[in-house]
Amino acid sequence: MQQQNLLQYQAGSVKCQARHVAGNSPYWRYFMEFFVLIVLLVVTVLILVQLGIALHANAQQSTRLEMLTRSLESLTEQADARARKSEETVAKLVDANNQRLEQIGEKVEQRLDRGFEKTSKVFEDVLKRLVEIDKAQEKIAELSGNVVSLQEVLSDKRSRGAFGEVQLTGLISNMMPENSYSLQHTFNNGVRADCVLFLPEPTGTLCIDSKFPLESYQRMTDLSAGDADRATAERQFRQDIKKHIKDISAKYIIPGETSEGAVMFIPAEAVFSEIHSRYPDLVEEAQRARVWLTSPTTMMAVLTTARAVLKDAATRKQVHIIQKHLTILAQDFGRFQTRMDKLANHIGMAHKDVGDVQTSARKITSRFEKIEKADLAQPADKLE
Repeated sequence: MQQQNLLQYQAGSVKCQARHVAGNSPYWRYFMEFFVLIVLLVVTVLILVQLGIALHANAQQSTRLEMLTRSLESLTEQADARARKSEETVAKLVDANNQRLEQIGEKVEQRLDRGFEKTSKVFEDVLKRLVEIDKAQEKIAELSGNVVSLQEVLSDKRSRGAFGEVQLTGLISNMMPENSYSLQHTFNNGVRADCVLFLPEPTGTLCIDSKFPLESYQRMTDLSAGDADRATAERQFRQDIKKHIKDISAKYIIPGETSEGAVMFIPAEAVFSEIHSRYPDLVEEAQRARVWLTSPTTMMAVLTTARAVLKDAATRKQVHIIQKHLTILAQDFGRFQTRMDKLANHIGMAHKDVGDVQTSARKITSRFEKIEKADLAQPADKLE
């Protein structure tokens, strides 16, 4: 368009110049008009060329526009295809994710169920343990009450003596036969022992007395007490043990009626161990006085030995009965041997008779066979 305007401007300027020259000469005016016509023709041609170029450009633009339109349509179709494909892919991914999530959900539910089951079992076990703990606490409380009651019982001297006697009675009644012991046995001189074992000679009647020196032992082992108090309690403990040894030796070793020794039963293992570990002189003194110190554990060993002695004595008493039965058994066996010999002779004779019978049977059988084979026309003198 700018070029077209420029050509129109140039043609106008040429017309003006031609008019200016034509005013001066008629020939020149005709020449100029012709020239102007030529110029106008050229301008027209140029304008037509420009218009053709413009039209050609417009055609190219239209072609390009069509191509662009087609490209856009193709791109639109491709975009739609890709969109559909993307939608399908997204749908597949969504389905896969949903399936995966369902699987994960199922696994999570299973794990949660197992976890809940385990947790429930753990809680059940905990509850059971708590119940057991409650029961144990009740038993501990009961045991604490029993311990307190036992401490109250042991705080009294007579109660301690009764406690030792009950413990001794339980051990002896569980270990020994009923006719082998006597509880609270009284001798001819009026002395009464807690227990007496009736053992065979040379041991004889063995006295057992229960002693429980607890007060001095507790003061002696009390760490909260002062050194002076503990030393005083230790001396008292030593004196109590010596007194018990002397009393038992004097009361329960009766010549001609009891054994040459006696047993002092100490119901507490701790007291017994304390005597043997820290006071060997008291142990030696008890041995010289023929008083044997025992605890619940060592008393069981003593009773086991006593029971074995009683069993051995009972076996010895039955020896003559066993010998008598052995003699009768020997006589019975002698008669059995005689009868067995006779039976063997009879069997031998019967065997011989059976052999003779078998020989006769064979001869008779042979004779019958010969008779069956014999020719009736044959003379009788030729028959065997």
